Amino acid sequence: MANRTPPAVTPTTPIGPDVDLDAEDVRLPDGTRLTERQADEIVDEVRRRVGRPSLTGESAVSPRITFRITPAVRDRAAAIAAHEGKTVSQLAREALEARVAADSGASGTGR
Repeated sequence: MANRTPPAVTPTTPIGPDVDLDAEDVRLPDGTRLTERQADEIVDEVRRRVGRPSLTGESAVSPRITFRITPAVRDRAAAIAAHEGKTVSQLAREALEARVAADSGASGTGR
């Protein structure tokens, strides 16, 4: 079986009619028949996996920080991240964590 990239699904991707798995014989890659119950379980599993894992290691949502930067900084950050095999988010998180860690030794006056 050849490796193929699945098509991209966007909000404008046309969706065909539902398949009645009780009436139609749809097979999984291992040859077993796909049932409505299995399809529901697959959908539930996919929905649980949506999004990135929590940074806390628990099933809690990690807090987000959003800020603006210049296009030049964004482009340079993207180049650095790509060179290091990271995402821009990872690079930004590391920089902020290092700054906060460096300040934790300060007098605690809240500058």
